[in-house]
Amino acid sequence: MTNTAELNKLIEASGLKKNYIAKVMGIKPVTLSRLITGKKEFKASQIDALCNILGIEDLEKKEAIFFAEKVA
Repeated sequence: MTNTAELNKLIEASGLKKNYIAKVMGIKPVTLSRLITGKKEFKASQIDALCNILGIEDLEKKEAIFFAEKVA
């Protein structure tokens, strides 16, 4: 389960627009929105791409965002 709140914080902190992130990832903005909100599951390649764009390198941080067991 994706920790939507934490992911949105990181996106906001990056200063990048979601439309730009989607374009760089090679997906439509609506697809990115569905991934972030958990309506669609991230593929490993999409997680890697998003982490590269946002500069997320720490494995624990990646796990806490993309493989959260519980999300408040």
